[in-house]
Amino acid sequence: MFDEKFMRRALELSKQALITPGTRPFGAVVALDGQIIGEGFNHSLAHFDPTSHGEIEAIRNACQNLKSVELIGADLYTSCEPCSLCVAAMYIVGIKSLYYAASLSQAKTLLDSLSSEKRHNFDTDELRRETGKVVSDRSMRAFQRMDTEAVDLIKEWVTARTSAS
Repeated sequence: MFDEKFMRRALELSKQALITPGTRPFGAVVALDGQIIGEGFNHSLAHFDPTSHGEIEAIRNACQNLKSVELIGADLYTSCEPCSLCVAAMYIVGIKSLYYAASLSQAKTLLDSLSSEKRHNFDTDELRRETGKVVSDRSMRAFQRMDTEAVDLIKEWVTARTSAS
C-alpha cells in the first residue's frame, strides 16, 4: 500500500542533484515492513558508472543493509518511472510493488531540452524493446564463443556447492 512518506523521501533524494555535482535528479528508496531499508540517487556521472541509477543505488544499499541479495516483499519508491535496467534489478531481487512519480515520457521531454553535451543519450523506449528480445533478435551484434569452457566452470561450481551440502 502506498505510503506518502517514502515517496517524499525519494523526492528529497532526487533534489540532492540540485547541489551535488555529477548526479541526476532521480532518487529512490526501498521500504519493507514500514521502514526504509535502502536509499539512493543517480550518481552515474560522478561514479563514471552508467548503472548508478537511483533505483539501483537504493537496491544495492538495501541489500548491503540486510546482507542479502533478496528483497522479497519490499516496495520501491522512486522519483521517476524506472528504465528497463532498473526494472530488471527489481525483478531479480523480488520487489513486490513499484511506486513512481514522474513518468519516463515526462522526464524525457525535459531532458531532451538539454544540449547534447549535457545529457546522456539513450532511448528508454528502444531499451525496453531491445532488452525484451532474445539475444539473436537484438540490434546489437552478439556472438557466442567458448561456451564449453564456461559451461564446465559452471558445472564445477555447482558440483562443489552440492557436494558440500
